[in-house]
Amino acid sequence: MLREEAVDWFEEAKVDYERALRSLRDRDYSLACYMCHQAIEKAFKAVMIGLKHKRPPHAHDLTFLYENIRDIVKLSSEVEESLPEISQYYVTARYPNAGLKRPSLSFSKVQAEKALEVARNVLEKVEKTLTT
Repeated sequence: MLREEAVDWFEEAKVDYERALRSLRDRDYSLACYMCHQAIEKAFKAVMIGLKHKRPPHAHDLTFLYENIRDIVKLSSEVEESLPEISQYYVTARYPNAGLKRPSLSFSKVQAEKALEVARNVLEKVEKTLTT
């Protein structure tokens, strides 16, 4: 039986993914990218809590978080190679001059769609892993 805390983290990951979808529809591409980052981060942390039985680190680097669970969750190389880019959205999608002068004007639909595709793949893999 999966710990309730792990279920909570994964459910919140799914909520963040839905927020990303709504942001894409609203053409708020920077928010969509950020919410995809959040969805992936929470999904990874759900695995750490539920299957590794350990407290997740206070970290937001998706590649670092994935390193902690890669023995349990097997992502495709394409998805794994996208993690560093999406990891940067934790800061660059939210703060002026953290890479882009004005994120709300600088992020593109293509970036948001790619982030959504990666997040969808991660959530599908994590869900299968948590329910198996």
